[in-house]
Amino acid sequence: MFTDLQGKVAAVTGSSRGIGAALVTRLVEEGMNVVINYHSNKEEAQELADKLNGLKSGKAIIFGGDISDENIAHNFVHTAIDRFGKLDLLINNAGIEIQSPAHKITLDDWRKVIDVNLTSYFLTARSALNYFLENDIKGNIINVSSVHEIIPWPTFVSYAASKGGVRMLTQSLALEYAEKGIRVNAIGPGAINTPMNQEKMGDEALRLELEELIPMKYVAEPEIVANVAAWLASDQSAYITGQTIFVDGGMTLYPSFQGGKG
Repeated sequence: MFTDLQGKVAAVTGSSRGIGAALVTRLVEEGMNVVINYHSNKEEAQELADKLNGLKSGKAIIFGGDISDENIAHNFVHTAIDRFGKLDLLINNAGIEIQSPAHKITLDDWRKVIDVNLTSYFLTARSALNYFLENDIKGNIINVSSVHEIIPWPTFVSYAASKGGVRMLTQSLALEYAEKGIRVNAIGPGAINTPMNQEKMGDEALRLELEELIPMKYVAEPEIVANVAAWLASDQSAYITGQTIFVDGGMTLYPSFQGGKG
């Protein structure tokens, strides 16, 4: 447990399920108050909030909307401030992927992925930064990226491009605001057992194929990402900024060379 997190406030995009749900759960367990963001499934988000409010530690509220919309992104950040009196931590986690050969992807699909996976991160970060600067707060921003910020992913070019953008967004913001004591880092998950990967996890052949890309040979649960996020949110990581921590079982270590191959 990170005792310095008790009573602090976090806003987490895309947090009603999967990695996002694990993030807000861990933060509430640490004693933080959180804003859960959902896009369309209000019932799912409210069910999670009710569960977290039953923990008798931190508090959770929900906020619905497309976080890639400029006004919604701004209102999301300020909902945390208005309801809990402040904001200490922003976690950008909203994400989608659309598979298509690069020569066939439509401009609408390209824009949809970039808007959710990258533009929304900038919009919420901008609102949070303005609040931090206006109130002289040494705030904290964590961007959930992917191993595909450095690993190319054919037929998922929009997703890979968005995550490469998250890497540069994270590093550029970290450098720009380091003197203000504002930290900006990223987490790069590999294969995680989330709703996005349910099809692969439910098919034995696809699951085994996926595990071959992971040197540790298993797919992790979302809680392992939340563990890293809690540490990055805490004062124990106070001297770390501009970094991506890969939570990937070694996927970024060129697993095809494992065993001395090559």
